[in-house]
Amino acid sequence: MKTIFACLVSVLPMIAAVDDWPRWRGPLDNGMARGTAPLQWTDTKNVAWKIDVPGRGFSSPVLWGDKLFFTNAVAVGRPKSEVGVEHKFTVTALDRRTGKLIWEQVAAVSTPHEGYHARYGSYASNSPVTDGKLLWTSFGSRGVYCYDLNGKLIWKRDDFKEAKTRMQFGEGTATVLSGDTLLLNFDQEAGKSNLLALDKSTGKQLWRVDREEVSGWAAPLVVEDEGKKQVVVSASNRVRSYDLITGKVIWECKGLGLNVIPAPVFSDGIVYVMSGFRDPNLMAIKLGRTGDLTGTDAILWTQNRGISYTASPVLYDGKLYFVTDSGMISCLDAKTGVPYYHQQRFSKPYSLKSSPIGVNGKLYIATENEDVVVVKMGEKFEVLATNTMPDQSFIATPAVSDGVMYLRSETAIYAIKE
Repeated sequence: MKTIFACLVSVLPMIAAVDDWPRWRGPLDNGMARGTAPLQWTDTKNVAWKIDVPGRGFSSPVLWGDKLFFTNAVAVGRPKSEVGVEHKFTVTALDRRTGKLIWEQVAAVSTPHEGYHARYGSYASNSPVTDGKLLWTSFGSRGVYCYDLNGKLIWKRDDFKEAKTRMQFGEGTATVLSGDTLLLNFDQEAGKSNLLALDKSTGKQLWRVDREEVSGWAAPLVVEDEGKKQVVVSASNRVRSYDLITGKVIWECKGLGLNVIPAPVFSDGIVYVMSGFRDPNLMAIKLGRTGDLTGTDAILWTQNRGISYTASPVLYDGKLYFVTDSGMISCLDAKTGVPYYHQQRFSKPYSLKSSPIGVNGKLYIATENEDVVVVKMGEKFEVLATNTMPDQSFIATPAVSDGVMYLRSETAIYAIKE
């Protein structure tokens, strides 16, 4: 009996973590959640709790155990819209069941060296990541901070050079964790772009590679091919893949345009990368080769219409889903690139910046225009529900765990539960 009890105690923490949302694109890095989520709600129906959030932050929340974590930037003593104003950069933990504050830490207080996109930027746009023991939060040039889940600061690195982004659009690349390696990408202007790998426990630099890139905001994606992990980074000049252990370039490929934002996704030995601004393109790249893949048959297919500019795609069950900023949605066969439906418009016009997420056969699309639209996943376009949250605009990506959806609007965080 003692042996059985000991085994149960060791297994329970893993069971509790099955449905958690530890990073920006979910537990599988493909935009898919485990479990279920509510289909219908309003601002008064199926809302378990709501908290107002001061300041300005478009990072997405992450979840582990009984806690929800998010970052924020609050102007100190002046209107939050002023550029060049001192800000405090905060990390907050809430009880995910009640919304009550558990702890809040001020990671830094400083005056940012440049601004952000007036509509879609913030000084807290880098989504955090957790492994269930530690939490890592990046504020870009203001540094990266590691806490335990009780709010104790474990280490920090605030010795980064100030990044300069295109047209001062601001920083916002999500923090990425793979095993013991923390990855921070700084694609920017003035030839100072780099990919940095840190030891997750100490913050010590493992390696750094300089990158001949301009500003980009695509989060790196760690994939495995032939037993070796590699880090795929989408970018304007070249998509590159790096050895996770050494930082050495494995392969590279031209083909994307400017202002690369969507994160790559991966399945069945194929990585999908896209850019939707100038010279939009979506490429399906077969792994297994080294060197320059430009113009080779490693590029299985491409698509240059209806490509997402800002939102990252969802990849599930052999289908690739993505949306445009102007409110169109597409579903493609991931192996062939052949559309099941393409550039399908909703029943009313929407502006979209939040990345869609998939839950139990349903795709959830949070809009800037008060609505969260639920679409059936599959070969035919079908809207299942339109959930209106009056006066709310969604730019951050939702998080889902244990049947509850967490929505961060520009002013509040909601827990949606049937």
